[in-house]
Amino acid sequence: MTQKLTKIGKTDILSTPLGLGTNAVGGYNLFPDLKDETGLEIVRAGLENGITLLDTAYVYGLGHSEELVGQAMKDFDRSHIILATKGAHDFSTGEEVIKNDPKFLTEQVEASLKRLKTDYLDIYYIHFPDKTTPKAEAVGALQRLREQGKIKAIGLSNFSLDQIKEANADGYVDVVEDEFSLLHQDNTQTMMPYLKANQISFVPYFPLASGLLTGKYDQAVSFAGDDIRSQIADFKKPRFDEALKAIDRIRPVAQAYDATVTQIVLAWYMQNPLISVVIPGAKRPTQVINNAKAMAIDLTKDDYQKIDDAFSWFKDEESGKSLADPD
Repeated sequence: MTQKLTKIGKTDILSTPLGLGTNAVGGYNLFPDLKDETGLEIVRAGLENGITLLDTAYVYGLGHSEELVGQAMKDFDRSHIILATKGAHDFSTGEEVIKNDPKFLTEQVEASLKRLKTDYLDIYYIHFPDKTTPKAEAVGALQRLREQGKIKAIGLSNFSLDQIKEANADGYVDVVEDEFSLLHQDNTQTMMPYLKANQISFVPYFPLASGLLTGKYDQAVSFAGDDIRSQIADFKKPRFDEALKAIDRIRPVAQAYDATVTQIVLAWYMQNPLISVVIPGAKRPTQVINNAKAMAIDLTKDDYQKIDDAFSWFKDEESGKSLADPD
């Protein structure tokens, strides 16, 4: 099978439409009971099964995810990997502070390069906006790093539409990452038209809604207090009940393709013209292998629409973010 590739923004970067989110690779501050060897196997499974884009961040394990991704990549051809990471968090005072000033971002890029054991990053995202730095100034710092060959594409994550417009004043922004899923479609009418008009790619995070869109949960689910999912409204009524109903409606579509619910949902994202690359995470290598199989699914227009219609309740809801942004 020849896999179609998707272009990132105005750059010459080409990625598979399915990537790998690595917040559960070394993200010990986000999930309990993570093992480094499993994290390494997750990344290797992605690269061995046709996934080219790896999405990590400093805040996933405070650099540990980047270290594991860098370690896992060493047995693969770097030129075939699209490596994306993010920065904005400063813990030097012992507390979490969000920073976008040029000096800090420059230091963060250099530190990420060292942890990832690479001399360039394909995409570098400002992970969260701070409250004081002019956004075009922050992006200007990344543009200087691009001119030095240290990054190839400039990204923004968790920026509002107004902040994106400010940051893109000079036309340097290539890609935006934000929450979007069949359960969270707020961005469709607000952010997406601007991105399309300005040749800015869109990469949704939480595409499987923290596992809810895999179809594996029922009414009896509960999570420990230190599990990130315990804080998410999607796992509480009425959203949880509506999600389970919608998932049941698309099970026959999945069966028609001899696919899982997860695979059919990922196929929907990959055929959605608003989306460039979808980046589901994984806690086990088998999940990555199964997710990669979604790249072989070609939904008919009717089946694409059936999935779209099944989640119509969520189009009319103002979903907001699953998790609150840091102050």
